Amino acid sequence: MGALVWLLIPLIAAIGGGLWGSWANRTRKVRGDGPELDGYARFREAMERSHTGAGGV
Repeated sequence: MGALVWLLIPLIAAIGGGLWGSWANRTRKVRGDGPELDGYARFREAMERSHTGAGGV
């Protein structure tokens, strides 16, 4: 009986990990990549501005 309990622990952990992974992936799909792409565009524009004012470097 004790061996059965020790085998149930990884099974319960795997089920919990699967549930958490599906929940985490669900919330990521809802948000999309919009905020990350906007932030990257602002970063790229700032880098281009800093290179244009560098005095020909």
